[in-house]
Amino acid sequence: MPKIVLIGAGSVVFAKTLITDILSFPALQQGTLSLVDLNAERLDLMARYTRRLIEQQRFPTQLEVTTDRREALRDADYVITVIQVGGSRSYEIDLEIPRRYGVDQAVGDTIGPGGVFRGLRSLPALLEIAHDMEELCPKAWLLNYTNPLAINVWGLYTASRIKAVGLCHSVQVTAAYLARVLGIPYDRLRYWAAGINHISWFLKLECNGRNMYPLLRRKMRDPNVEATGRIRRDVLRQFGYFVSESSYHFSEYVPWYRRTPEMIATYLPQPKDYLAMYRDGLSEQRQAIETQLSTFQPLPMRRSHEYASYIIDSLETNVPRRFNLNVKNEDLITNLPRGCCVEVPCMVDALGVHPCHVGALPEHCAAIDRWSINVQTLAVEAALTGSRKAVRRALAIDPLTSAILTPAQAHELADEMLEAEAEWLPQFRRHGAPEMVPL
Repeated sequence: MPKIVLIGAGSVVFAKTLITDILSFPALQQGTLSLVDLNAERLDLMARYTRRLIEQQRFPTQLEVTTDRREALRDADYVITVIQVGGSRSYEIDLEIPRRYGVDQAVGDTIGPGGVFRGLRSLPALLEIAHDMEELCPKAWLLNYTNPLAINVWGLYTASRIKAVGLCHSVQVTAAYLARVLGIPYDRLRYWAAGINHISWFLKLECNGRNMYPLLRRKMRDPNVEATGRIRRDVLRQFGYFVSESSYHFSEYVPWYRRTPEMIATYLPQPKDYLAMYRDGLSEQRQAIETQLSTFQPLPMRRSHEYASYIIDSLETNVPRRFNLNVKNEDLITNLPRGCCVEVPCMVDALGVHPCHVGALPEHCAAIDRWSINVQTLAVEAALTGSRKAVRRALAIDPLTSAILTPAQAHELADEMLEAEAEWLPQFRRHGAPEMVPL
């Protein structure tokens, strides 16, 4: 009977989905679900929702609710992390300060100034969890959803001894989208995708043994098919493979599409305000949950496409399944740096997570991934050591930032963000006064 700990359970958008998914598997209903969050008010809301769901379905699940992480982690089998250090305050800084320098990020949670600083905030917190796990549940799996996924997972397997993988839904969501475009049922699409998080490449697309790429290229010539995805269509045309992330998100990982407001308007005609969506979404979701709990209508039990519950069920029941997970590159993708964090197909059963050997990506696809890996390398170094020079250099070589700023300007941007976010960056406070040295 597994004990599953969800850290960040006050996340009303994501936690509700994961809780419902976990309780949808019979093998997981028999164990203990422990909800943890620092925010007692948000935690109480999700506890009431979970308790109602358990009672409604008459599950035997034991529910624990606590703000004490160590109490929850004792003897855990699985730990899921969905934390965001600094909340909307830090996220606003991630977006607004770079924007004043001309660096207009789309989402700002993966690389770029926002992704680097989210990693600097998140990784120390995740390592505290990992070190508690080493003491209290050393055999447990850590399933991390917290972005920036590659930076965080890379740091976890570098500086801790726990078993950790990174989970994202971009590959399976894009695969479902491709099935719709191709006009075939999703369960008949066969695909092989690999790369890094948010920049995985669909290396094979097949249905009944037939290569679906010629049909996809014909479909993508119709501007109405990918009307809001001009960038992915352009990448497919120029580089020959479909990328796993949306046009909007992918636009900030490369130097080509966001250099000026005019370029952004051309390639992304329907702008999105992710900060506003984040704030409004939390408020709307909280109200929606309160409304559900105030009625006698049954709570929905629909299982989502998120990987976590399926992975835990496979580890518990030995039902083999394949997922695209973020793991250490131990010659899995041979033309990406050994030791970096890659997103590859992985088989999961009761014996664990078994990453699949991919070999070499098409060299041009690997080159695009290496842009991000270069930034991730320095971001991990900075998060683990408190090196301001590594932060400055990470921003200076970031694809989007370097398309707009000189190295000296990136240096200034890094220093301003370090000062603005100092309350969430303890590793830099330990190193005394800022280093006043060249890049």
